[in-house]
Amino acid sequence: MAEITLKDVVKRYGKVEVVHGINLDIAHNEFVVLVGPSGCGKSTTLRMIAGLEDISDGTISIGPEVVNDLPPRKRNISMVFQNYALYPHMSVRENLGFGLKIAKQDAATIKRRVDEAADILGLDALMDRTPAELSGGQRQRVAMGRAIVRHPEAFLFDEPLSNLDAKLRVQMRTEIKKLHQKVKTTVVYVTHDQVEAMTLADRIVVMKDGHIEQVGTPMDVFNHPVNTFVASFIGSPPMNLLPATVQNGTVVFSDGKSVPVPARLKDRVREGQEVIFGLRPDDLTPVGHGIAEAGDSARVALDIILSEPLGTETILYTTIAGQEAQGKMFGPRNVLPGETLEFDLAMDKAHIFDAESGKTVRLD
Repeated sequence: MAEITLKDVVKRYGKVEVVHGINLDIAHNEFVVLVGPSGCGKSTTLRMIAGLEDISDGTISIGPEVVNDLPPRKRNISMVFQNYALYPHMSVRENLGFGLKIAKQDAATIKRRVDEAADILGLDALMDRTPAELSGGQRQRVAMGRAIVRHPEAFLFDEPLSNLDAKLRVQMRTEIKKLHQKVKTTVVYVTHDQVEAMTLADRIVVMKDGHIEQVGTPMDVFNHPVNTFVASFIGSPPMNLLPATVQNGTVVFSDGKSVPVPARLKDRVREGQEVIFGLRPDDLTPVGHGIAEAGDSARVALDIILSEPLGTETILYTTIAGQEAQGKMFGPRNVLPGETLEFDLAMDKAHIFDAESGKTVRLD
């Protein structure tokens, strides 16, 4: 069993603490994605699991064994890096089998495992090529194949798609998802790209400044962010976050516009409370151009600053209370800057956060 457990894990470089006592339980065969902005501690956390960084305090366990003092080669994990780390003078076949050769596996075992990995990843026609003769996506598949042949207890991915163009990133996300379905094992995956996190993960771990902000399924984190950081980081375009004040059962913005406090949150706010009103662009839509859905709603007239047609939808830029906000138009038409549109606000999808703490006021 390849459960991975982090308990009160701390990382310091000298006197500077970069990971602050994090706790995380990763289940056997689970695909967990660590996501956050650059410098949040996600790659450092992954490297501590791998044994490439010493931990300053706390414990890391793989299965029943505490691995704090085990070198990487004894942890039975495989790591895939963003720069592929292939041997340029070796063929694909030799790259795939090199780790097994060093581990003194017999030739028959090496051939069998290399052939299995090649079949899983569709590398059969590339086995005699060198890395210089491969595309970026093919090189990344070879890097994954080299990890597969070892039959590890866990795969660790450190931003493996960062060097690929947009189209290849989408293709490789699919490859990695298929790989996890075929090779049932624990995966810990690091990325700064929230789209990768949403599409790949069983659970997302959102990190900021060396702390874990929220852990949950992609849709739980998307629909129920615990604070304004998670709300703004998960989702593309990000959630609109607008300062406001609670007055007489309404959320009043600085320009005087107001909307009712969402019915489900009326008992969670107090009169005069400074809040942040949150609404995703999908839930701020021109009248007649939203996704039809019954529910609590409000309506407000807004001036259009800019529109971005994307085919089936258009992103609309406007302002509310002097703050830029984005909405979406489904079944789009041409929209000109300066045009005023009536927008529906899906209040049953709205969020309210305390302005001082940034934490959600929603019911648990």
